[in-house]
Amino acid sequence: MPKILVTGGCGYIGSHTVVDLIENGFDVISIDDNSRSTTYLLDGIEKITGKKVKNYKVDLKNFDETLAIFQENEDIEGVIHFAAYKAVGESVEQPLMYYENNMFSLINLLKCVQEFAISNFVFSSSCTVYGSPDEIPVTENTPPKKAESPYGATKQMGETILTDLAKTSETNVILLRYFNPVGAHPSINIGELPVGKPQNLVPAITQTAIGKLPQMQVWGNDYETRDGSCLRDFIHVSDIAHAHTLAIQYLLNDMNKTNCEIFNLGTGNGVTVLEAIHAFEKVTGQKLNYKIGPRRPGDIMAIYANNNCAVQQLNWQVKYDIDEMMRTAWEWEKRVKKDEELMMKQNPSLN
Repeated sequence: MPKILVTGGCGYIGSHTVVDLIENGFDVISIDDNSRSTTYLLDGIEKITGKKVKNYKVDLKNFDETLAIFQENEDIEGVIHFAAYKAVGESVEQPLMYYENNMFSLINLLKCVQEFAISNFVFSSSCTVYGSPDEIPVTENTPPKKAESPYGATKQMGETILTDLAKTSETNVILLRYFNPVGAHPSINIGELPVGKPQNLVPAITQTAIGKLPQMQVWGNDYETRDGSCLRDFIHVSDIAHAHTLAIQYLLNDMNKTNCEIFNLGTGNGVTVLEAIHAFEKVTGQKLNYKIGPRRPGDIMAIYANNNCAVQQLNWQVKYDIDEMMRTAWEWEKRVKKDEELMMKQNPSLN
């Protein structure tokens, strides 16, 4: 059982990837400081897989504590790096916080990867590296344009660092540029669990529908799209997770042609924000209370993927459609509410 280190393993995509790795025969450990997550999803991982995953509550910006984890686990064969701040709007408001967190954590991690001669590294990148593309769908060869947000800029910088490192080291790198992960694991034992007010569309939809938020806002309806709202490529989180397992297997089996390869992870279909809302209403029967607001700084008008490379080279397939994305997201939201109510009942002092 090859040991894989997942940074951000208590987070949304990280937890789903931990599950997929375990189900495909890997031994997994996690680093997550829980600044943007909780250990709640670790319990869900155990329910799904029957395995208790060790999480090191360490801030990757602390080099000495990060190094100690590698010293304790000298048999790590691959690293999948998720741990980063990821809200576009927040990054516009607090750019220094994003540059400090996302860059320092990556550099410290790579210093450890180099010191322990770890050959396989998968980076959680993003379609934001393309900026606002001139043509869609985007391919891996679409020239990146200026990032529209500091978050997007940190992903561009991360890719540059890894591309340069791969030229001069024995570490093989895969950059996975994914689009808009949504939904929850089919078991409904793990899902998206934002800390504070949700920054992404689907948790804003589900929290509004369940009453946590009184109303949600659609950021702009005057774009040149089918209905005026932004167009995105929504992809089920379990499909995203499985691509990371395939990427690690691809590297471990020496199937990579170069030291640094790039793959888009999207469905290949564009869905507008309003179409996503209507899909949620159709699947769940819940009428959503939303209003149209102004455009949000950092948002681009439209983007979706050409995913041929991942399909052909990683043997990756998209399993879930937009209806299943919305159904699982809603079932997860109801599950979280039920668990919260049970916790309040058992601990009245929390009310």
